[in-house]
Amino acid sequence: MPDSDRNRSWLGKLKNRLGVAGYPAMRIVALAETGTRGLLGAVIGGEGERAGVPLARKLVPLLGAGMLLLADRACDAADLLAAIAATGAHVLVRGSASRKPGVGEILPGGSCLSRVDGLQVRIIEADLDVHGADGTRIGDSYRLITTLLDWRRYPAGELIRLYHERWEIEVAYLALRHTLLGGYVLRSRDRAGAEQELWALLALYQALRMAMTAAAGSAGADPDRASFTTALEAARNQVTAARGVADSGDPGDTGRIGRAVLDGLLPARRPRYSARKVKCSTSRYHVRDAERGQDRPCQSVTITRVQITIRVPPPDRPGRAPPPREPAARSPPALPGQQKRPGHPHHGRPARPGLVRQRTREPARRKTPEPAHPARRVDPPRLPLQNRPRPVRPAWPGRTSRHRHRQRRTVTQKLPRRY
Repeated sequence: MPDSDRNRSWLGKLKNRLGVAGYPAMRIVALAETGTRGLLGAVIGGEGERAGVPLARKLVPLLGAGMLLLADRACDAADLLAAIAATGAHVLVRGSASRKPGVGEILPGGSCLSRVDGLQVRIIEADLDVHGADGTRIGDSYRLITTLLDWRRYPAGELIRLYHERWEIEVAYLALRHTLLGGYVLRSRDRAGAEQELWALLALYQALRMAMTAAAGSAGADPDRASFTTALEAARNQVTAARGVADSGDPGDTGRIGRAVLDGLLPARRPRYSARKVKCSTSRYHVRDAERGQDRPCQSVTITRVQITIRVPPPDRPGRAPPPREPAARSPPALPGQQKRPGHPHHGRPARPGLVRQRTREPARRKTPEPAHPARRVDPPRLPLQNRPRPVRPAWPGRTSRHRHRQRRTVTQKLPRRY
């Protein structure tokens, strides 16, 4: 977002381990389908809504019976899980490292039953060992929390493989940030314009996904094989060249966008992995793999085998909930000397008490100016420039008044020195 006063007052700036970000950023939490990557809803967070859980609560009314929600470890809050279960939908979420539910009944297959603030859930703990075609191996550990309690109908191994589909929403974010925007940022310098631009992007994204899904469904192909870039280029050609804008009247016709998508279907997706690296010196992914003891390859490697080991938790393990987050304390009203300067991103807010130095003594009084030293020369006062007598210039022979005006002399006034 542009770094304007209105955007800073609405969005603020992100803070990381290196300091404050240079530009305001909008936080978006979306609800997407894993098969078609179509959006069911999205919410925008301001400066006071940086956490994902408060924004995710606004999307809960969009869920219903027959749905399974896949969420990351930031959405394992107990109240959020209870709200999702109240809608009739099921949830499969990865638990955070700080949450360790107590072990209840041990089920066949390695999972167990537990409770999270009164909600009965099923816990699945497993270790993943992924082998690549080049001989490299990577691993990870999962602790999944789900409301699918029937271990016969929903085996633990299938749920672990199904949880990988959560990454489909990252493909949707990739299409929004890079394919549609093309590396550009939003232009609006206030909240109303920024929200209008964002909802326009989401509407365009949804329209393209609907056209891609309809085209893939008419040919019996998987929607994963439809190219979003191809659909976007076909839509741009329709807008600029106005070809195929009129409706053909055939219900089976998918239009120019659908025909372009079917002509450029991608091959079936192959399972692969690569290093999570970006061209940014401040990215945390440069040291993340080294800290985990993993040596990911720089290029994509095809996965040859995935080994899943279910870990049976000890029956006497006590439960431990994540520590509650204390709300940020509000600062007292700012004094006139503690206000930020105008134009500051946090102008009008009181400064933190710990950052303001308290005066322990009275400020020094301003001294009266001392008179000039008697030994120094003081120029006598002179008349103003407009009252000084001007010498009369003699008329030069052979010179006209025009030549005399060219020879103007600059008269300067020497003012007395002030001490």
